[in-house]
Amino acid sequence: RALRSRRELRAARLRCRRLCRAQVRLAEPGPGSGGDLPFFSSVLRRAECVRRCEEPRLGAVSRHRAAEEVRADFQRRVPYSYLQRAYIQLNKLEEAANAAHTFFMANPEHMEVQQDLENYKTTSGKVSLIDHEARQHMEDYSAGVRHYDREEYRLAIEFLERALQGYYSEDEDCQLMCEGPQRFEEHEHLDYKAGLYEAIADHYLQVLACKHDCVRELATRSGRISPIENFLPLHYDYLQFAYYRVGDYVKALECAKSYLLFHPDDEDVLENAGYYEGLLEGAVDPATIKPRKEARTLLRRHKLESHLLRVAAAGLGFAYTEPNYWNRYGARQDEHSVPSSISSEPEDGPRLSLTKKPMPKPDRELREGGPLLYSDVKFVYNSQQLNGTQRVLLDNVISEEQCRELHRVASGIMLAGDGYRGKTSPHTPNERFEGATVLKALKYGYEGRVPLKSARLFYDISEKARRIVQSYFQLNSTLYFSYTHLVCRTALSGQQERRNDLSHPIHADNCLLDPEANECWKEPPAYTFRDYSALLYMNADFEGGEFIFTEMDAKTVTASIKPKCGRMISFSSGGENPHGVKAVTKGQRCAVALWFTLDPLYRELERIQADEVIAMLDQEHLGPSEMNINPKDEL
Repeated sequence: RALRSRRELRAARLRCRRLCRAQVRLAEPGPGSGGDLPFFSSVLRRAECVRRCEEPRLGAVSRHRAAEEVRADFQRRVPYSYLQRAYIQLNKLEEAANAAHTFFMANPEHMEVQQDLENYKTTSGKVSLIDHEARQHMEDYSAGVRHYDREEYRLAIEFLERALQGYYSEDEDCQLMCEGPQRFEEHEHLDYKAGLYEAIADHYLQVLACKHDCVRELATRSGRISPIENFLPLHYDYLQFAYYRVGDYVKALECAKSYLLFHPDDEDVLENAGYYEGLLEGAVDPATIKPRKEARTLLRRHKLESHLLRVAAAGLGFAYTEPNYWNRYGARQDEHSVPSSISSEPEDGPRLSLTKKPMPKPDRELREGGPLLYSDVKFVYNSQQLNGTQRVLLDNVISEEQCRELHRVASGIMLAGDGYRGKTSPHTPNERFEGATVLKALKYGYEGRVPLKSARLFYDISEKARRIVQSYFQLNSTLYFSYTHLVCRTALSGQQERRNDLSHPIHADNCLLDPEANECWKEPPAYTFRDYSALLYMNADFEGGEFIFTEMDAKTVTASIKPKCGRMISFSSGGENPHGVKAVTKGQRCAVALWFTLDPLYRELERIQADEVIAMLDQEHLGPSEMNINPKDEL
């Protein structure tokens, strides 16, 4: 009922604001004294219209106030998490699956719900799930792109045109919703607004900023922070080539010109537009074919909004930075451009290149193949052999004796939990998860609870791994520890029959993997500062537990690695390397997990403290009394 009433509240407000905008047009101010009265008269009449329309349907405004936390919960689709659990208790599996799916679409990092969905699909055989909060223009766009990728161009046109209609309709709704109450205490532009025009300006600037940001709002999937880059122009980019392939050169040129409104210097689309004009020569005057009116109107309004915001910022003294709403890096993932060198059309149309369009350049040059620094370390596979990017597999990073010693340390210092939230089974209820940090190992060694030499080994081999990773990937700046964790996963007896889950679900280390959208969103709560990852294995006497890389769909396995003592897999931490761990079905699997960052601001605090402890211990091998340290102190 809460979800339904929230939808009805929005619909009622939109209906009233749309009705009153049509019925009461804002009058232009006239000259001289009293010239502003016609304008303010129309403002007052529109306000009266809105109130007269809303109150009979909605009642008092106070009925619809909600705390920021409640609004945030609805934005994150939290009610569907409760619904899923309630439906399970009522044994309504189909409703539970759809509720879980709806929640998961806005929370793709939620591993428990991801596992629930896999269980629903297995138990009920249900593959097609319903997203109750799906935005139709987004759904149509995704469907259009899928048909385009399959070269089903007529279907692609149908869905992409429908997506455009939905987009412009949603844009109008977004504009209207921005005309609601603004939270002055959170969004004040002016410190002083006691005067008439200061107060009007302050409220209107908030409304204007909200309307200007509708472009971002309509390009952002539910629950996400980052929009799909270049979202609106991409519709026209796909359509211009799809229309060409079905022989509608007029529409192809129209869509190419519409795209060029946003990116007038895009060489690929400029060439395509020139080619379409050549095809139409003698039949239609290309100059009569204009960009689409709705694209021209939106872009003109958007530019005027931007101009007003910048002028207001300069004149009224507040900070404003214009976001990049039309990022060219958001490009079609093919290069359907017409080579300028061809003078006539080949029998089957323009040649197509299957190469990818250039993606955003990373903030560093990606290299690999640097020296491994230690003579006993053995190279096994590089990125190409592991079917990916920035990957390396090494053996003999540590010896058999060091593996045994680390394992002995682990058994003496590990506590149940994942090292982040203290959960004993954070990724699957079928395994026990235990871990320990470097600082904890040194603390236990210093207190004599484990051999200090063994605790020091954990510190030393993690530093060895860091140096190897930095050297192999030929990084020009220092690689810092972001988090270091000795972890063991133990299969729980009696819970391994017919297991269909993973020990660690497929994920990426510095972004939120969204398999449905084929995206990885680099935003909180992901550890966005991580740049490289490594796993150093300590044993092989267990069953299952293979490390796997997958495609962005989190299903297609590209490489599988069987752990063993001294083996290390390292890779860049982004969406290019989704990975997970297969179920450990027997025994215990132990490894040293390491995450690194190139940003010194995100250095691991415990590692800095551990460095200080090591420096003290190395100072002429002094004992506790000589260093004036109480062994019971927290290090």
